Amino acid sequence: MLPSLFIAHGAPLLAVENNDYTNFINQLGQNLPCPKAVVLFSAHWVNEVQQVSRVDQYSTIYDFGGFDPELYTIEYPARGNHEVADEIEDLFSSNGIAFKNDTTRGLDHGAWVVLRMIYPNADIPVISMSVNPNLTPSEQYKIGKALSDLRAKDILIIASGGTVHNLRALNWDDNGVVDSWALEFDEWLAKKLEKWDLVSLYNYHSLAPHATHAVPPYGNEHFIPLFYAMGAADNNPKATLLHREFRYGNLSHSVWQFG
Repeated sequence: MLPSLFIAHGAPLLAVENNDYTNFINQLGQNLPCPKAVVLFSAHWVNEVQQVSRVDQYSTIYDFGGFDPELYTIEYPARGNHEVADEIEDLFSSNGIAFKNDTTRGLDHGAWVVLRMIYPNADIPVISMSVNPNLTPSEQYKIGKALSDLRAKDILIIASGGTVHNLRALNWDDNGVVDSWALEFDEWLAKKLEKWDLVSLYNYHSLAPHATHAVPPYGNEHFIPLFYAMGAADNNPKATLLHREFRYGNLSHSVWQFG
């Protein structure tokens, strides 16, 4: 059975960088069994109603500005898969989860930066999924849980975001020093994930140290994909930290495997 994954997509520059994190993600794709398809929840697709893409061929969205011009020439022409989309919709319907189809949206950088590192040939079908930061963590978990059976059908579920994501606190000089508040929050999170302590995790905003700084209200869409990925492994509740580092003082580059 394939795991579900939470992968930090960092800054768009990862798409053109060669460093420890990009090398790890590249190797991750080689270590995983080849999936039938990837279902990917992206922090950069926010919608009040769960969206399920039914796109034949994805365009590439450059939802950022002011970066290296090379980034705007990259394309990731992944194809969709209507059969898997049908399965997702059936699972949502049987679990009482409202959804809508999207037939036009391309892949944002939260999706294609990650996918391009894991599957550089864009040869694995993708079903792109939205997230909703206005839901409670338990409701986000429930959406992931509804898809847990897909992992036994060789479908890889990825949630793309970041456990510590506060753009206003970044140090773009990146002197290699990790801010203590970011590390303390992430270490608290790791302990609760490894214990699968849902009660604490659902209340991270009031229990975790420096939660408001690590997950500011304007940026919680990057944190909440974690709950979708966890829910997708509810039938095998095991959390493993595969990689963790920080860039720009506090931007987390972490990969969690669930299941």
